[in-house]
Amino acid sequence: MSNMEMLLRLVTAAALGSLIGFERERLLWAAGIRTHMLVCVGSCLIMIVSQYGFSSILNEKNVVLDPSRIAAQVVSGIGFLGAGAILARGEIVKGLTTAASIWTVAAVGLAVGGGLYLAASTSTVIILIILAGIKPLEEAYRSRNQSCQLKIEVDSGSLTPELLKEALGLRNGQVKRFLVENRNQQGTDDLSVLLSKVSSHDIATYPDKLKELDGVREVTVVRRPKDQPAKPT
Repeated sequence: MSNMEMLLRLVTAAALGSLIGFERERLLWAAGIRTHMLVCVGSCLIMIVSQYGFSSILNEKNVVLDPSRIAAQVVSGIGFLGAGAILARGEIVKGLTTAASIWTVAAVGLAVGGGLYLAASTSTVIILIILAGIKPLEEAYRSRNQSCQLKIEVDSGSLTPELLKEALGLRNGQVKRFLVENRNQQGTDDLSVLLSKVSSHDIATYPDKLKELDGVREVTVVRRPKDQPAKPT
């Protein structure tokens, strides 16, 4: 391989890695442009060394080497860097997509290092479509499939599951729990209602709809999409 070809591969790897890194950078993730560029260029260099770094030794007598062994270690070794991009806070796990992008950008670097320019370029385009193009569709789907918990204070016996479903326009499977948690001496009940597969827009309208019912005194959305704070109405 000529020096110009080696330079072309390293520069191409940096360029393709920066495109994927920019998509992560605009979302303010820790693994941004520089991280993805370094991973892609490093993988490319490892692939070049794996292919051509031992070419002179292979001419020696009784010397047998597997040129793919060094490049193969990138696949498993990059997992440690990807793990550092994952954040776990209780039941919420963030950074999986960024970790996956780091892993795939390493594969792009290996492809460029191997001289597979078409495969590397096509993969970069596909990765960008997945990261930037599919995300709005994913968010739209998730916004229609949220879950929430309602705390409702009502006059004793004034609200039933059937009346709740009729007022909020719910199906049978959307009401996961309807529980009377406390019966107060003032003649009121504290209800806990768990709903699933409801949209974020509908959740915002539930308090006002329930307040229109006779006997409903207060409605609080305890658990909102994306851990938004709850406000009593």
